[in-house]
Amino acid sequence: MKHRVFLCLSALLLSTAHAGEVSVAVAANFTGPIQVIAPLFERDTGHKLLASFGATGKFYAQIANGAPFEVLLSADDETPARLLREGQGLANTAYTYAIGKLVLWSPNPDLIDTRGEALKKGSFKHLALANPKTAPYGSAAMQAMTRLGVLDALKPRFVQGENIGQTHQFVSTGNAELGFVAYSQVIRNGKIGGGSGWLVPADLYDPIRQDAILLNKGRDNPAAKALLDYLKGGKAREVIKSFGYELP
Repeated sequence: MKHRVFLCLSALLLSTAHAGEVSVAVAANFTGPIQVIAPLFERDTGHKLLASFGATGKFYAQIANGAPFEVLLSADDETPARLLREGQGLANTAYTYAIGKLVLWSPNPDLIDTRGEALKKGSFKHLALANPKTAPYGSAAMQAMTRLGVLDALKPRFVQGENIGQTHQFVSTGNAELGFVAYSQVIRNGKIGGGSGWLVPADLYDPIRQDAILLNKGRDNPAAKALLDYLKGGKAREVIKSFGYELP
């Protein structure tokens, strides 16, 4: 019995000794999924995930200036590629972990129709979107409005969020009657939940391919590499899919 207890304690101490933590910069649209994935990752690997949420463009600037992030979960594929070109990331570690979807959403159940005609009718004062210079979902929103031919008419009504998280907050609190947000922020049981929404057709904006990359500061951290591997696994992919993302 004592021998068995000793073996259990030895195994526990060994797993604790190998456990680490990883500092991750997470695109704001992926807040919900990573909050579900983090405890699964920690339980299955013993490593701790330390997440910071924000706009991908802001994270790029912080990483370029020496921020101590070890993994970036970007809202696009361009930022990881740029970091790689500039020597901030490790070769052959970038991959697409999710493909995002854009939705026009309002907490008002009667405001948005299923074809997005609300944008042309203009029966609202404020339209929220993320900063297109730093947030890929904001850039996608600008592309969609351009292709619909409504951009110039709607510009005076813009309320701009720093990232997609703040943009969703503007709409949910009534500071804007409607806004372009990530589908992952409003999906409930496989469909838009609460209020009204229009899933913007994919041909109105460039694909939102969201790439992960191992950054230089995570080069020698087993926890950072473990996270990138974990996101490719079945448990993480099921969570990602449940939030409305396409899987690569």
